[in-house]
Amino acid sequence: MTPLRLTDISLTLGDHEVLTDVSWTVGADERWVILGPNGAGKTTLLRVAALYQHPSSGTVEVLGQRLGRCDVRTLRERIAFSSPALAAALEPTMTSRQVVTTARYAALAPWWHTYTDADRARADQLLDQFSVSHVAGQAFPTLSAGERQRVLLARTLMNDPGIVLLDEPTAGLDVGGREELVADLAAWSGPPLVLVTHHLEEIPPGFTHALVLKAGRVLASGPVRDTVTSTILSTAFGLPLVVEESHGRYTARLV
Repeated sequence: MTPLRLTDISLTLGDHEVLTDVSWTVGADERWVILGPNGAGKTTLLRVAALYQHPSSGTVEVLGQRLGRCDVRTLRERIAFSSPALAAALEPTMTSRQVVTTARYAALAPWWHTYTDADRARADQLLDQFSVSHVAGQAFPTLSAGERQRVLLARTLMNDPGIVLLDEPTAGLDVGGREELVADLAAWSGPPLVLVTHHLEEIPPGFTHALVLKAGRVLASGPVRDTVTSTILSTAFGLPLVVEESHGRYTARLV
C-alpha cells in the first residue's frame, strides 16, 4: 500500500490557481521535506494530503483509500497532521494530556467523545517518549514553544498513524528548541513523514526525499541530494544561491 499518492492535483481559490498539475508519491519508508518560497503552495499541498482541503481536480489517495470514495472523518484518524493553524484551533483550556488524547478521534476539544484509561495511558506514554511528561497536567497555552511542539509531536502518534504530515513544526522556536526538534525528527523511526519548512538548516539528517514547489507547480522531486541543490533552489527562489551540505545538514547563502 502506498501511503500517499497525489495525481494531477490542481486547486483554484477565487481567481487564483494555488496548485497546478501536482503529482507526488510518498513511499512506505520515505521521509520528505517540502521546500519553496512563500506562496509556492507548500501548506496548501499538505492540507490536501491531510484531507482538510479538497482539490479542484485530480486524485488524492491516502493509505489505500481515494478521496471521494471513503469516509473522510474516519480516514483522518489515521493521518497525523500538525500545523500552526491546527494548534491555534485547539481548545485552549486543554491540558497537554488532553491535547494528545483528543487525537484519538482527530478532535480539537475533549467534549464530544469518551476517552478510556487506556487512551490516557497511551497519551502519557507518548508525552514521556518526547520528554514532556512533566507538563502532562499543565494547560497547553502555558507551555514554552519547545514544549508545545513536543506535545504536538506526541499527539501525531496517538493513533499509530499511517503517515505523519508536519507543517512548519519549528515555527516560533529558538535555536535550542529548533535543534532539539531536528534531532527528534532525525531519529524518527515511525511511519512515513512529510515536513514543510522554509529553512534548509531545518532539514533533519536522514531525510530521504525533497519536493520543491514554485508558483504552485512541482519544480523538482526526488532524493534529497538530487533536489536540494544550488541550481534547483536558485530557480525556486529566483536568487543566485549556493547550497552546501555537511554531515547531513544543509545551508544556503547568496552568491
